[in-house]
Amino acid sequence: MPKTHPSLLAFAISALSAAPGAFAQESSAPAIEELHITGQLSRYSALKSDTPIMETARSVSIESELDIIEKGALALDDTFTYSSGVTGKTFGYATRGDWLKVRGLNVPLYQDSLQSLFGNYNNTRPDVYTLEQVEILKGPASVLYGQGSPGGIVNIVSKLPKADSAHEIVAELGNFDRKQLAFDSTGRIGDSDEWLYRVVGVHRDSDTQVDFVEDNTTVIAPSITWRPDTDTDLTLLVNHTETESDTGAQFLPLYGTLYPAPNGEEIENSTYTGEPGYNRYNTETTSVTFLANHHFNSIWSLEVTSRYSDAQADYQQAWTSFIGGDRYVYNDDGSLYNDGLVPRTFYRNDASSEQLAIDTRLRAQFSTGALYHEVLVGAQYQDVTLGDAGYYAFALGYDSESRGPDNNFGDAYWLNVFNPVYGNVPPADYLNSLYSTSPDTTTEDLGLYVNDQISIGNWRVTAGLRVDDTETNTGTARQQDDAVSSALGVLYQFDNGLAPYASYAESFEPVIGDDGRGNTLDPQEGEQVEVGVKYQSYDIPAMVTLAYFDITQSNLSDPTSLAGDYQQQRGEASVEGVELEALVTLGDLDLEFNASHLDTESAEGYHLASVPENQASTWVTWRPAGFQGFKVGGGLRYMGESWGGQDEIRTPSYTLGDLMIGYQAGQWDFTLNARNVADKAFQATCLSRGDCFPGEARNVVGRVRYQF
Repeated sequence: MPKTHPSLLAFAISALSAAPGAFAQESSAPAIEELHITGQLSRYSALKSDTPIMETARSVSIESELDIIEKGALALDDTFTYSSGVTGKTFGYATRGDWLKVRGLNVPLYQDSLQSLFGNYNNTRPDVYTLEQVEILKGPASVLYGQGSPGGIVNIVSKLPKADSAHEIVAELGNFDRKQLAFDSTGRIGDSDEWLYRVVGVHRDSDTQVDFVEDNTTVIAPSITWRPDTDTDLTLLVNHTETESDTGAQFLPLYGTLYPAPNGEEIENSTYTGEPGYNRYNTETTSVTFLANHHFNSIWSLEVTSRYSDAQADYQQAWTSFIGGDRYVYNDDGSLYNDGLVPRTFYRNDASSEQLAIDTRLRAQFSTGALYHEVLVGAQYQDVTLGDAGYYAFALGYDSESRGPDNNFGDAYWLNVFNPVYGNVPPADYLNSLYSTSPDTTTEDLGLYVNDQISIGNWRVTAGLRVDDTETNTGTARQQDDAVSSALGVLYQFDNGLAPYASYAESFEPVIGDDGRGNTLDPQEGEQVEVGVKYQSYDIPAMVTLAYFDITQSNLSDPTSLAGDYQQQRGEASVEGVELEALVTLGDLDLEFNASHLDTESAEGYHLASVPENQASTWVTWRPAGFQGFKVGGGLRYMGESWGGQDEIRTPSYTLGDLMIGYQAGQWDFTLNARNVADKAFQATCLSRGDCFPGEARNVVGRVRYQF
């Protein structure tokens, strides 16, 4: 079992103990509201509860709409870069998705407490302008959500109708020829609060840091709320998003990026290894979400979240084929073939996803003697269908025996990675002959769960239990899995603002297939033990969380099994770490600090791929009282070195700086953001299979907002 880094743990403890007023003795603690800089949980949040973070025996990170704007987040993965224990842009600059890891592990994406992403490359990315906040629940969450990762979940919260009339138009201009126009309008329909509306729209036309790759998106998201009485709230949200783009990831080889190339040349991070006119990544998603809340009486209430979504992607890409085997094509004397001319793979994927989901829960709030309960009893059903069709023409023209061109295609479709020349694509008749359609994969989940949050004096106890039944049909095989998940947490709130806690949680995730003898594989299972302490000052607005956790993921493939053996599930992976998050307001300054240390070990005994051992970030915003409307902010992000999966490829650490300056005058708001302000060139991660993923280049965006 890996051990926690003692120096970071000591630093985190000393930072907590040094917090202003951390151990000041108070005879009684005054009631204060949740800090605005931490966001606010609702019943559609990651915890399905509006319980304050300070009373929750779990680690939860929130990026509010204000955080998103001030830190200059242009895409969802940008919002994760100022959170401890989270790798926000795992594969650097990306257009196909938002790749993140929480506590070293991949996690699912939810929206308004319903899962919204299934598989890869079959739907659009959420646009950050349509969101009120982003939440990260760290650690296993199967008690509330069913199958999932032991790393946790990400829940994004949609903008909902408001009673107060508010309207804005936002125009953005940036480098890489970025142009975006957005609007947001909400308020009452009529004179009462019975009917509310909101309409959010975005249109973006933009190039990117990768040659020939665009990121053009249109979003329209209307919603309406009906409140027939004070006890009932019904909201319908529609979101239609279309994106015309290409793939930012070019799968650049290790040599020429991380390592010097044999010819001494370097590959620019902007290099495009695709084929203009052939490459595309066009996606379209339409979703309809229904949120309902009804209070029967002072004890019982009913909540419903449901969604239907339909998504599809038209994906074609050519990329240089360095993955596996030879990293380059070599001549007999060791030089590069034609100074770097290498084969390419031509890929097509016509993918789709269709989802029908509903989560219905009864909530009861009552007392039994000295105990106050908030009991949640829920039933969750989900039906997802994934479609897939296309072809995969790997390394056309490459002969593995001669390590050079073959006799069928030669090097006609190869590309020089140091000096690309485009214009050669295999005949459409040949590629179409490789096209095939896979059977649809359908997954049905049914989960029943109960969760009780108990308050007794200063004690907060949370206990939950869930039973899940999952059936997967791949078109050629049908598999049924079931699981029982539990969670338990205990927290004590001292009157001085200190709140130590401990929790245990479980997760499961089905593994589709059999062991070679007809026996269905068991789901992967996860367990986490977390202990920590939270602190909220009553003297100044400040919140600090220090957490230690130990995650074990089991039922992985046996790393000691021989090729051809029956598949055994004896492998275990582990993640042990410590995290610190601190938010404080000192006069005109809002300060944030995050740090984490992770010790990871895969079932094979290596570090988990693309997971930095150490990371830290800080952000400061200054709003001088003497210059009302002016604001300036800046942040630093440090990502430690990471490994490529087999501890032979090491990606160096890097530090990036971000800046913000703005001024609000009446109805006008002007903001200028620069992410990676020094335009540092770096690799976000490099993998043992042979490819690297460049990090995000400098983005400078000017934003003008008019409110009316």
